[in-house]
Amino acid sequence: MPRYDENLGSMQYDNLVNSSDVTLITAMRNLRGGQGILKRGTALALSSGSAGDKSLVIIGTAAAADETLTPNAILTDEVDTGSASVKSEVYITGHFNTNGVITKGDVEITADQIEDFRKVGIFFDTMMK
Repeated sequence: MPRYDENLGSMQYDNLVNSSDVTLITAMRNLRGGQGILKRGTALALSSGSAGDKSLVIIGTAAAADETLTPNAILTDEVDTGSASVKSEVYITGHFNTNGVITKGDVEITADQIEDFRKVGIFFDTMMK
């Protein structure tokens, strides 16, 4: 007979996802190598322009000359970028907590970056604890 009073485990929330109002959609994208270990919830920008390589880099990375870095995705799981480009799953749409995302050197995501994220279907709010 099953025991319904037994605790089989628990769930710990990471406060990354704010709500299910916006459907979470994921895709596989290239992350630029040499960024170290990136954690779940890392905010990523797409590298473009004449010096861009179409890979994703952590928000807060300085753009090279003739490179444009545009906010684009949120990392779904921890990944080691090693020394070469690596494919990883990222959120391309969703509703996230601004205090749950990770940036390089803990720089704050700017209002302009939030607007760029919104254009690709990623929305932010601050979660009250």
